[in-house]
Amino acid sequence: MLTLIAFLVAIALLVAVHELGHFAIARACGVQVLRFSIGFGPRLIGWTSSKSGTEYIIGWVPLGGYVKMLDEHETAVPQKDRQRAFNTQPLYSRAAIVIAGPLANLMLAVILHTSVNWTGVQQPLAILAKPAQESVLAAAGLKGGERIERAGFEGDALEEIASYEEFRWLITRGAIEHRDVQLEYSVMPSQSLRLTTLEMAHVDTSQVNAEMLQRLGITGPHSQAQIGNLIPGSAAERAGLQPGDVVIKVDETYIVDAVQLRDLIRASGHAGQPQPQTWQIQRKDSQRTVSVTPQPVIEGERKIGRIGAIVGAPPTMTMVRYGAFDGIGRAATQTWETSMLTLRVIGQIVTGEASVKNLSGPIAIADYAGKSAAIGLTPFILFLALMSISLGVLNLLPLPILDGGHLMYYLWEALSGKPLAQRWIDQLQKLGLVILLLMMSVALINDVTRFLP
Repeated sequence: MLTLIAFLVAIALLVAVHELGHFAIARACGVQVLRFSIGFGPRLIGWTSSKSGTEYIIGWVPLGGYVKMLDEHETAVPQKDRQRAFNTQPLYSRAAIVIAGPLANLMLAVILHTSVNWTGVQQPLAILAKPAQESVLAAAGLKGGERIERAGFEGDALEEIASYEEFRWLITRGAIEHRDVQLEYSVMPSQSLRLTTLEMAHVDTSQVNAEMLQRLGITGPHSQAQIGNLIPGSAAERAGLQPGDVVIKVDETYIVDAVQLRDLIRASGHAGQPQPQTWQIQRKDSQRTVSVTPQPVIEGERKIGRIGAIVGAPPTMTMVRYGAFDGIGRAATQTWETSMLTLRVIGQIVTGEASVKNLSGPIAIADYAGKSAAIGLTPFILFLALMSISLGVLNLLPLPILDGGHLMYYLWEALSGKPLAQRWIDQLQKLGLVILLLMMSVALINDVTRFLP
């Protein structure tokens, strides 16, 4: 139920803001707005303004909306009302009305990011977990446990990294844009600063997903290899482990973090019956050695080892908050960078450099909406900001039927001195509809593939 409510709230808000952008500029330009609709299909509820004559409605199908304006291309317009028709407006007015929708979504994203930047959010510190072998981070000599102090694209000035999320965003951008990233990091306990370069030129970014992050070495923030609650009668309890024990070494392998320890435990069952392991642990102020024999468990089609205990402490958190002007500036930067990255991924899909599997449809959006709302208000706000950017950027694409397609018509009109013939517009609109339906079909197929067994 939460997923459905969060999805409907998200769609209604984003569509309402988009259409409100068109509506506000149309009214400012003196255009008569006949209908302002959130949703499609039969009217669910609505009313008509006695002052403006505009009909405000909410439709049964909540996947979109529209603003219907007085236009001679759609209906006969009395001579006395021609000056209030959309098609009779100057070119700059029509372009402003069309672009106002996507810009409203981008402005909403700035507002949402600003609200989070001002109120602050708890995020993990930029301390690395042990990277996967042959990953970009591992190739750069990083072993896990390093604290990222500053980072930036090669050739740019290094900037302070406030959180792990900020670090992950920079690395993701670097991979997609094929730009090397320089890191300045400190190593405990000496805290000496070191510098390294992450080489991104050969990273496979055809699919922006968890597998790509694994290839980069981004497995999550650092989590200490600490034992949590134990299951009665489990291998962990039989070995004498206690909640709060920190694992320092397993046999001859020094343990960097919980990810590495979990991998060792799971891998112990791959060859059959797990063998006893010698664990060196830190318990309060003393160190001791225990023998742990993981239990074999079948997972899917293979056998793994488990000890029957929670492995891993929560990551070290920090409050990330910005001042009044910094908060707004950073919000604008976040919106701009996300918009450019979205355009780059779309461009890579068109050229075949990226897979169409990167497209997501309503099932994925609903799932993300529900998950973010379940975590808390701030994650849901950040999800709304991301979706608002996506909606704004998508509508600016030069595709007939979208706002960007109409802007292309107006560019033709500005260059040629005359509007594009209506027969051409009609044909291009049909083509745009076919392309849009194909994109939606691919996105829906991707959703079904991801979420259904």
